[in-house]
Amino acid sequence: MPLYMYQAAYTAESLAAQLKKPENRVEAVGRAACEAVGGKLIGGWYCFGDYDLTIVVDVPNNESMAAIALAIGAGGALKSAKTTVLMTGAEAVAGMKKADAVAKVYKPA
Repeated sequence: MPLYMYQAAYTAESLAAQLKKPENRVEAVGRAACEAVGGKLIGGWYCFGDYDLTIVVDVPNNESMAAIALAIGAGGALKSAKTTVLMTGAEAVAGMKKADAVAKVYKPA
């Protein structure tokens, strides 16, 4: 199954609610969301910077990841989020090999 990294930043209201009732929502919500689409949570972390949390998930396809991102985004607890498709080294090398064919037909504006 494909791997995805999902990063999100909480709203101020969501952070305030979590301070009143501290719990590891990254783990609980991430796991439940992945299982709902037939996938699994690889790991979840809180972090500093532009995003407050990061999860890495193994889900069946893009539609499954979209379902997770859309449902969580629609909940109103996030001010921003970003999904990144993760590739293995072998997939990246295969892409590098195919890039030559594209370079032969691509012409910059």
